[in-house]
Amino acid sequence: MTVEDIRSIALKLPHTTEDIKWGSDLCFCIAEKMFCVTSMEGDCKISIKVEVAEFEELCQRQGFTPAPYMARNKWVLIDESARFSKQELEAFIKKSYELVKSKLSKKIQEKLAK
Repeated sequence: MTVEDIRSIALKLPHTTEDIKWGSDLCFCIAEKMFCVTSMEGDCKISIKVEVAEFEELCQRQGFTPAPYMARNKWVLIDESARFSKQELEAFIKKSYELVKSKLSKKIQEKLAK
């Protein structure tokens, strides 16, 4: 999985924007709320939001660690993206997108639905 693959997956999701933060991190957002972060340098690692109930389980699996600075908000770092198929990573990114989208205010959700 490359940064371009991640970018392609994320930008297919409605209302997604991208931004570079912290110097070299490519962030994908919906309504200015991040749902996926990847580094543009080095290995292709992906940080995503997960459900509270999944967080501990995923952090015990090989290839996942609590995401630096974001773990308290139930984000995991997929530090071995090559272990997963493109379809699996796409599912993780889409689920993160849906989780973040579901936490947006009703007003913003209604605006996005138009």
